[in-house]
Amino acid sequence: MAKTETVPTDIAAMSFEQALAELDEIVRTLEAGRVDLERSIEIYTRGTQLKQHCEAKLRSAGERIEKIVEGPDGPKAVPAELG
Repeated sequence: MAKTETVPTDIAAMSFEQALAELDEIVRTLEAGRVDLERSIEIYTRGTQLKQHCEAKLRSAGERIEKIVEGPDGPKAVPAELG
């Protein structure tokens, strides 16, 4: 089971798009293999924090999504089913 880490303040302030862009850059850097072991561990750790932040943003967005349904009293917005 994955350990939940506290997300640093700078990451918490990022939009989903900003965090995803930085995470993409980290993946490219690690795949290139041009950083030493210590730096790899540092950026991998940041990458896991960015991933956690992106997942939280997606969950939050999913919880806010609504769908329009036709009811006996006319159309109304209801929470979308997650899952």
